[in-house]
Amino acid sequence: MSVFEAPEFDDHEQVLFVNEPEVGLRAIIAIHNTRLGPALGGCRMWSYANEQEAIRDVLRLSRGMTYKAAVLDCGLGGGKSVIIGDPYREKTPELFHAMGKAIDSLNQRYIAGEDIGTNPLDMREILAATRCVSCLLEEDGGYGDPAPMTALGVFCAIQAGLEHALGALRLDGVHVAVQGVGNVGMHLCRLLHEAGARLTVSGNDSSRNPPSPAGVMKPAKTRPPPSEAIVPSRRKRLPPPPAGGAASLPHMRAF
Repeated sequence: MSVFEAPEFDDHEQVLFVNEPEVGLRAIIAIHNTRLGPALGGCRMWSYANEQEAIRDVLRLSRGMTYKAAVLDCGLGGGKSVIIGDPYREKTPELFHAMGKAIDSLNQRYIAGEDIGTNPLDMREILAATRCVSCLLEEDGGYGDPAPMTALGVFCAIQAGLEHALGALRLDGVHVAVQGVGNVGMHLCRLLHEAGARLTVSGNDSSRNPPSPAGVMKPAKTRPPPSEAIVPSRRKRLPPPPAGGAASLPHMRAF
């Protein structure tokens, strides 16, 4: 399947494939639309099963960023990049330097940021090769880690849904299932716990044990369920997993 044949292709302006075997970099940068400004979108690092999965992800996510930027009227377009690799084992400064050079070759048409599998320290390495990067720590000239603010947005959305469904904003005693406990998920769990919610948490990588909630809430007495057990469970409120696409239509019908 070519890029043009992918269901997620939506007249993207540019799709760049990056291959730097010397540093182990295989990546794809997708620019969906720059009519309103340079394309902004996170740089994700993920152990994709194959190249087609990575292509579909970067096309889908870059298109979504176009609409997000347009709604905010922030003078930006939509883009995204994905690095094919294990973020736990394959990160090196050289890999992100090479990624920065690839981004810089786009002549300021794409601005990267952190995403799943990357963080502000990785953005610092990209900064060594290009100024077209955001989500930097304050000492690097940025505004810090955006994960807490993203988690706050999800928390407010849960409150709004609760108010619509039950006519109340209180989360005390409400059972919330969180699938995907990474940078954003951990902060979300903290907010939910402080608001009195009962939590069921699960990681989004079945090959690894779910992250421990220690330091976020009281240590759980039981082991968190596997990720695939979250969606079919009869929970009333389900924050979408950060990787997107995990909650399929059959799962939604189960609710």
